[in-house]
Amino acid sequence: MTVDTAGITADPGDLAQTPAVHRLRVLTVNTHKGFTAFNRRFILPELREAVRSTGADLVFLQEVMGSHDGHASRHAAWPQTSHYEFLADSMWSDFAYGRNAVYPHGDHGNALLSKYPILQHRNLDVSIVGPERRGLLHCVLQVPGHDEVHAICVHLSLLESHRQLQLDLLCKLLESLPSHAPVIIAGDFNDWQLQGNLRLARCDYLHEVFERHAGSLARTYPARLPMLRLDRIYLRNASSHSPRILGNRPWTHLSDHLPLTVEVHL
Repeated sequence: MTVDTAGITADPGDLAQTPAVHRLRVLTVNTHKGFTAFNRRFILPELREAVRSTGADLVFLQEVMGSHDGHASRHAAWPQTSHYEFLADSMWSDFAYGRNAVYPHGDHGNALLSKYPILQHRNLDVSIVGPERRGLLHCVLQVPGHDEVHAICVHLSLLESHRQLQLDLLCKLLESLPSHAPVIIAGDFNDWQLQGNLRLARCDYLHEVFERHAGSLARTYPARLPMLRLDRIYLRNASSHSPRILGNRPWTHLSDHLPLTVEVHL
């Protein structure tokens, strides 16, 4: 496991006088690089409006573009900034990006948008072998009333054997964090056989929010007729409330995955 290092991303300022925050609204969405299913249409501006409408405090993004020179020259609505900066706009003051896949025209990876300062972030390279590049974007957040809150944005391999190794690395990361600190893990686990969920059930007091509330993981893929339970939100040292699958328009037409949202109580 290698680490793409990054230091302090923003000056958190003095939050001593800020009232403690005990509730965070969390959203996770695979952006499909800003295109609809099968890459038929570029819809990033529509996706931004939909993401903004949720009022989420933390947004976990997978398959988000850092850059792509070829697409930028072909699509008039392509932003001049990275996709995660475009999505953050003026609503999320802090953001972090973990570049995973790099190709001749650009790159994509995971990102976190946050209404609270991101003190540190690092992208852990959990690629195993071959061309498929994967990472865990780990951010340390300064949320008023808490020493630190950890957020980990996940996008795992399409191969079961690789996923199991990547989940071992995720559990090692969890073991390295302060045992009392709240941890939010969200993203696209590609765990269609559900073996990864069994692995995480043995990992340091985690719970998956839909499994706890509904008795089963959320069906999120493909978006228009969801059958597979690929996307997850796991918590440690926090409780989950009112988890929802965003399964109506416009979400069914904005990606090949349905987003998930939950209220996290710290």
